[in-house]
Amino acid sequence: MAEKKHVIIFITVAGVKQANGIAEALVRQRLAACVNIVKGVTSVFRWQGKIDRAQEVLLIVKTTAARMEPLMRCVRTLHSYEVPEIIAVPIVAGHQPYLEWINASVGKPA
Repeated sequence: MAEKKHVIIFITVAGVKQANGIAEALVRQRLAACVNIVKGVTSVFRWQGKIDRAQEVLLIVKTTAARMEPLMRCVRTLHSYEVPEIIAVPIVAGHQPYLEWINASVGKPA
């Protein structure tokens, strides 16, 4: 199988309902192989010149770098934030069968 660059993407959202909607859309559209939904995240951040704090839900998305652009477009259409966090980190190594599963799970919709 051809070598593909794999990434983990972190996305924070305002609540579980939005997290579920984004996660399901990403997997349904084959933009992600898997999305973990982590509840109970407290974020401290600077927004519009002030320090703020919010309870959020973290999405941990496994996909390929090639799917990053369409994934970001999808998230931006479903996300409630003016400036959503969508950050990709490369996977530098991994269990080869898992990486192959990611490859098989993302791509053009069936």
